[in-house]
Amino acid sequence: MTYAFDPELAPLVELLPAGDLTDVDAARAGIAALIAPLNDGVDTAGIDVSDDAVIGTDAPPVTIRVYAPSGPAPDGGRPALLDIHGGGFVVGSIDMEHAFATQVARELDAVVVVPEYRLAPEHPFPAGLDDCYATLTWIHERAAALGIDPARIGVGGQSAGGGLAAATALLARDRGGPALCFQFLGIPELDHRLTTTSMQTFVDTPLWHRANAVLSWQYYLGMGATEVSPYASPAIATDLAGLPPAYVSTMEFDPLRDEGIVYALRMMEAGVSVELHSYPGTFHGSAMIPTAEVSRRGHAEVVDALRRGLGAPST
Repeated sequence: MTYAFDPELAPLVELLPAGDLTDVDAARAGIAALIAPLNDGVDTAGIDVSDDAVIGTDAPPVTIRVYAPSGPAPDGGRPALLDIHGGGFVVGSIDMEHAFATQVARELDAVVVVPEYRLAPEHPFPAGLDDCYATLTWIHERAAALGIDPARIGVGGQSAGGGLAAATALLARDRGGPALCFQFLGIPELDHRLTTTSMQTFVDTPLWHRANAVLSWQYYLGMGATEVSPYASPAIATDLAGLPPAYVSTMEFDPLRDEGIVYALRMMEAGVSVELHSYPGTFHGSAMIPTAEVSRRGHAEVVDALRRGLGAPST
């Protein structure tokens, strides 16, 4: 199928790595090899980066990475973001968020916490979500020590990270906390049913396509799963009222496009304040081409949405 990609993106599509979840080990190695050199150039000056562990009662410890601006927190504390990496629930690591977490911590004077949640297929649902929720609880419990304002804690992520962010927000609402003030759902993976127009149409798009989506959900839900929880697949949640305000982004030629748009509209119908952006000429992961104007605009709008959603000071 031919796609009307943005003119700045189209010439570079063939240079992008092939997205294929068939061989999980190879896919993980490919992502790690892609990310490592990019992280070498990240300037962390002024940001204290440290690793810690979330220790729960019923699960293995969760490694987390904390990005905190150097120096004392302002009166009232800093905002904080639980930042969840993507990767189809199957690949990726906290290293994927290094550049983004560093920038958010610096530009928003915020604390960013990234969990190394357990991956499928070795650890199907609810393992990864349990790790994200445990990290949210950890942030709240240590808010004072970290200089965090507990009223300004948000959750966010892209792709599967966006799906886990949406699920974390649902879980926090239904369990009566910990409180969230905002959710950032970037190109989110939300719907295991795979029935939207975009999911059925975009079978050969770059980086993410229907075949990957099928494998992703099979791995995450467990082969042969018959009953699916809305905390695994937030699109099937029947009640979206009472969720925190949201920023949702989608890309035009992304199989996940329609499920993100529908989820945003359903939140609006339920009375949730939502900002929705759908970027023309783009595809899943096209932000990996940061020189394109549409990528620069999208990134700037995400940072601005986080600034407003977390109540961070303007610069």
